[in-house]
Amino acid sequence: MKITLLGTGTSQGVPVIGCNCEVCRSTDPKDSRLRVSILVEHREDALVVDVGPDFRQQMLRAGVKKLDAVLLTHEHNDHIVGLDDIRPFNFRQLTDMPIYCMSRVLDDLKIRFAYTFAESRYPGVPRFDWKVIDSSSAFKIGHISVECIGLKHGSLDILGFRFGDLAYCTDVKTVTNEQKKKLHNLKVLIIGALHHDAHHAHMNLHEALEFIEEIKPARTYLTHISHHMGKASAVKLPAGVEMAWDGLCIEL
Repeated sequence: MKITLLGTGTSQGVPVIGCNCEVCRSTDPKDSRLRVSILVEHREDALVVDVGPDFRQQMLRAGVKKLDAVLLTHEHNDHIVGLDDIRPFNFRQLTDMPIYCMSRVLDDLKIRFAYTFAESRYPGVPRFDWKVIDSSSAFKIGHISVECIGLKHGSLDILGFRFGDLAYCTDVKTVTNEQKKKLHNLKVLIIGALHHDAHHAHMNLHEALEFIEEIKPARTYLTHISHHMGKASAVKLPAGVEMAWDGLCIEL
């Protein structure tokens, strides 16, 4: 199985429009971050987690020709607004795209993408096959096994996902003890760490490192990183923990 980090930035991305900080001016490619998303590939099967505003660019950059499903962590704009760009896969694959999300997220998308739910749809709109899931769900997409993990993004219930020995938990602030059991014995954990300061809805670096120490994965990559974190090359991390970067590939 191969996991590609398509984007590792916050909702604004990095560089931030109009910002002149050293991170946003950096020429190090590891400091340039699109909105968070991952591509999971195993044998001939492929899925993405989240489709933000950079989805089209990410698909082109990764050379993705076939996509079997989309998993959504939650309904915030930087995770769903790229759904319209599913259309080329509809046209190529001649099928509706399976979209896995919580019922609350689906209710929100029915409003924000109302034109895709209309009885009389304009020709060429994206076509979706909606699959409602929750924190207790486990299923397979082709050869890819998926286990859902309930996370808290501030007070909002969202989903993380486990794919075999790897778990992906972005935008997380807290995890219940029951859900933490799903994160035991990981070879790889990808987890959000916004920056150094406290935040009401995201783990900061200190909180993420405490969580990593508790869960004890073999390796960890930090994602959903703000320009306030500082340059990737300057952040000091313990052994086994790295700042993720756009285009990073992990093979299991």
